[in-house]
Amino acid sequence: MHDNSRIAVENAIELAIRFHRGQFDKAGKPYILHPLTLMLKTADPIEQQAAVLHDLLEDTDATIEDLMASQIHPEAIRAIELLTHREVTYATYIMDLKRNPVARAVKLLDLQDNYRLDRVAYREEFASQDAKRLQKYILTKQYLCDEISDEGYRRQMELIGEA
Repeated sequence: MHDNSRIAVENAIELAIRFHRGQFDKAGKPYILHPLTLMLKTADPIEQQAAVLHDLLEDTDATIEDLMASQIHPEAIRAIELLTHREVTYATYIMDLKRNPVARAVKLLDLQDNYRLDRVAYREEFASQDAKRLQKYILTKQYLCDEISDEGYRRQMELIGEA
């Protein structure tokens, strides 16, 4: 990794820590552990930047300008934008990001971490929502790995109310 890439990754880590400070996951653990876990699962510096910042625009008040000011690589910024679920259905969001190799790679890492049994706490009052979320993650992983066609994915997501 050359110096510019190393600095950009360090800047991305600093940005993620600053904006995710005080956030906790469903199990009550510091949220920053999730993006850091994803970042550590890839050796590519652009994917590392996108991974550690993948939820920043969606879950904090950070902006694209914050990313640019921190010298995040433009390819990572584009992937982060695609990884930010806005006002479209989940299926459309996934189908859009699939075409970007960095966003696709990071979303696969995100899904893998999100449905790890040691990370998911059983919450009796949310059992049906949690089961639906896991089904959505499994279908999405299969779609991103080209195991389900566009049509098949959209149809399956419609069945669980996510198209």
